[in-house]
Amino acid sequence: MSQSQQSTDRNQLIATLRDYVEQLREEGLDGLPSDKSNAARGAVAEPARARDVGSGVPAAPRLPPRAAAAGAVELFSKYPGLASQSSLEQVREFVGDCRRCKLWPMRTNLVFGVGNPAAELMFVGEAPGADEDLRGEPFVGRAGQLLTDIIERGMGMPRSEVYICNVIKCRPPGNRNPEPDEVASCEPFLLRQIELVRPRVIVGLGTFAVQALLKVKTPISRLRGNWHELRGIRMMPTFHPAYLLRNPADKRLVWQDIQLVMNELGRPIPKRGGA
Repeated sequence: MSQSQQSTDRNQLIATLRDYVEQLREEGLDGLPSDKSNAARGAVAEPARARDVGSGVPAAPRLPPRAAAAGAVELFSKYPGLASQSSLEQVREFVGDCRRCKLWPMRTNLVFGVGNPAAELMFVGEAPGADEDLRGEPFVGRAGQLLTDIIERGMGMPRSEVYICNVIKCRPPGNRNPEPDEVASCEPFLLRQIELVRPRVIVGLGTFAVQALLKVKTPISRLRGNWHELRGIRMMPTFHPAYLLRNPADKRLVWQDIQLVMNELGRPIPKRGGA
């Protein structure tokens, strides 16, 4: 067997293993909250939580406004001037040709975000993929088409009416999970996006994005379907569209989550909707 064929086979095996590991993560078989540090961060302190009215589901603890503001100031201090950027366009200009972490030499385009700057609903994924890296726009590949179907066919909303972005703005090599230093570099930009859009509801897409947003290690299978709170905004975790492409039977679970979102927004649920 030639070296080129061996390399191709090895890359295919790595891709297959990566998909399998991601599937296990989405199904909640990774990242179980077993250590005290997670409890200290509020990941498993369910007995102390209030319960969502009418749902019977423990609600995420509310962050006091002063604490949220203090956290924002601390994050923004990493990039002086970011807090004074008063529009998404200004934040994008502030980000510029970003070289603040180790991902920049490998990207084709920085993927900032797209959609209505005053959206009631915001979707947050983990990171750009190959298609997004080429076009500079989030969720434009196969998973992006499924997300569009969820929004337009399932929710009865034009995609342009919502706002869509990712936890990090550059594609990790080989579509690996973002690393902590990469998340830390992008977190202030994501927070400023959330503050400026100020949606009524955020939908977190997939294990990594939800865990990064909520600062927990709880599996997505335990987080989805339950309301949480992110800096005073209601947040609904659900499975990533890429996971649904491999596990179409779980579309029904995402549709359950989306119906909760529609109810929260006070929007009618289309009769022939679905994820």
